[in-house]
Amino acid sequence: MADTTLMSIPGQVDPVPVARDITPREDGRVDLLGLPKKDIAVLFEGAGLDARQAKLRSKQVFHWIYHRGVTDFEAMTDIAKTMRPWLTERFVIGRPEVVEAQHSNDGTRKWLLRTADGHEFEMVFIPDADRGTLCVSSQVGCTLNCRFCHTGTMRLVRNLTPGEIVGQVMLARDALGEWPKGKMDFAEEADEAEYTADGRLLTNIVMMGMGEPLYNFDNVKGALKLVMDGDGLALSKRRITLSTSGVVPAMERCGEEIGVNLAVSLHAVTKDIRDEIVPINKKYGIEELLQACADYPGASNARRITFEYVMLKDKNDSDEDAHELVRLLKEYKLPAKVNLIPFNPWPGAVYECSTPERIKAFSNIVFEGGISAPVRTPRGRDIDAACGQLKTAAEKKSRAQLDREAAEAVAGEAR
Repeated sequence: MADTTLMSIPGQVDPVPVARDITPREDGRVDLLGLPKKDIAVLFEGAGLDARQAKLRSKQVFHWIYHRGVTDFEAMTDIAKTMRPWLTERFVIGRPEVVEAQHSNDGTRKWLLRTADGHEFEMVFIPDADRGTLCVSSQVGCTLNCRFCHTGTMRLVRNLTPGEIVGQVMLARDALGEWPKGKMDFAEEADEAEYTADGRLLTNIVMMGMGEPLYNFDNVKGALKLVMDGDGLALSKRRITLSTSGVVPAMERCGEEIGVNLAVSLHAVTKDIRDEIVPINKKYGIEELLQACADYPGASNARRITFEYVMLKDKNDSDEDAHELVRLLKEYKLPAKVNLIPFNPWPGAVYECSTPERIKAFSNIVFEGGISAPVRTPRGRDIDAACGQLKTAAEKKSRAQLDREAAEAVAGEAR
């Protein structure tokens, strides 16, 4: 049975998660997923290889993991057959377990995933005509308690490891058939015509799933470094966005050490309303947050900061709110875009979505102020995959119900 002890969370307003130890694998093997090449080499040397061999094997294994999506050492054809059982005995290339996969009517896909030590979280893939975006989780649960967000009603269990974070990207590539096909062992030695990907290309990653990424900074950084590594998944930092609710002390460090695009969950323009719906505002107020945005390394008109703004009926959606939003962004001279998000309902929510007419009027005021303010089209609502709706299905369905559904699916395939 999984250890479900909750993480200790010091403080009431600015909770800083204390990483709980990950339950070791029962078979004693070490999972290589999420480790940089140099750490793999250290492990190999510690397991008995000399330094030269460890460096060579780590390069080969790293390539197979991240360029080919291979999880079985036996499939690594440029590694000696006698070496493969040695690797299999000591190491594993993991993936989060897929508990349930759902498809929305609009093409959005959501996965309920389980860690090796039995904790569940979710990820979402959103296909569009010109891109495919993966919404990645950084924690099991969340500490922030934002009142409009279903994830915020969960308690925080633990941070996800770098392997569990990058593992979501790997799983998406598995499901989308995106891994290269061909004979090559190393890309630079391959005929380019043989190095192709099938299915929809995963083009963008947003750290907007369950959890606050900046409260799991080191693990998120480690995972994204692998995603951006030219020898790893090789996705440009310009195609990665990290969303924060306003953990001000970590924002500058994020820009300097990770360098990805920044999105900020603003959602209100007055202290009283933001204190209510985004409680971290009681620790880091709007002015402090906007100054941190103005100081964010790399922000420019070419790389604007995105401000997320959920539209709540009679709460933050007035003409006055829209004018104040424009005033604040101009006061801090922010290169900004505002994403207006129609509120996505969930059972027990205390808010309603603003009317389409009110959202349009709000958007027009911001546009007239010279700031882009598109209205985000809700995606995946029918499978609770839309913004603010993520909450592990483990809390909605019994284990027996999930087992029954799995058995029914297998029976259906057999018919």
